[in-house]
Amino acid sequence: MRQRRVLVVEDEQTIADAVAARLRAEGFLVTMAGDGPRAVERFRAEQPDLVVLDVMLPGFDGLEVCRRIQADRPVPVLMLTARDDETDLLVGLAVGADDYLTKPFSMRELAARVHVLLRRVERAAAVTDPTGRPGSGPVIRLGDVEISPDERRVHRGGVQVHLTPTEFDLLVHLAGRPRTVLARERLLAEVWGWAAGAGTRTVDSHVKALRRKLGADLIRTVHGVGYALEVVPG
Repeated sequence: MRQRRVLVVEDEQTIADAVAARLRAEGFLVTMAGDGPRAVERFRAEQPDLVVLDVMLPGFDGLEVCRRIQADRPVPVLMLTARDDETDLLVGLAVGADDYLTKPFSMRELAARVHVLLRRVERAAAVTDPTGRPGSGPVIRLGDVEISPDERRVHRGGVQVHLTPTEFDLLVHLAGRPRTVLARERLLAEVWGWAAGAGTRTVDSHVKALRRKLGADLIRTVHGVGYALEVVPG
């Protein structure tokens, strides 16, 4: 199996070295960058399979880095932030990040999330046939929202809507159980593959991103429990 390559973008050298050391111990090839311009340059040169990206960077910030690299080629991005600010997190998801960790974080959790993101990409690639063409499975319709699970595309009112791999998987998971309330902990286990419930705010942030992109009435919040898809697939 090809060794996966990860780009670590972090200007705090101690953190960068610790992250790189853990990922190398996990079997990844690691490239590093310490500022925004260098990150984009290294991304284009190295073509990594995943990017671990700090929000606060010299040159230009991680949000701008994420915009530029996602414009070049879709790639899973795990953002690191020193602030647990929901606005920042939603902006990060909006520009193409798939997940985030708030500092301080454990290297064990970071490694686990990297593995989960890469497994999600592998599952997405597995929906294509041997020639690389997408399949032709049934389209899920939610009012004027159409989801093609095989092509991993979403349209609203005939216009394609860009979702990150995580947002897409969450939407399909909810669509498979319309009007069924799914607890945050269950969603973490079944969509993210996390056994622990410590990251429930991750679920909340991704639901808010889906509502912003597809409409606030699509997903219902059941306070203290979780979420349910409000529109029954047609």
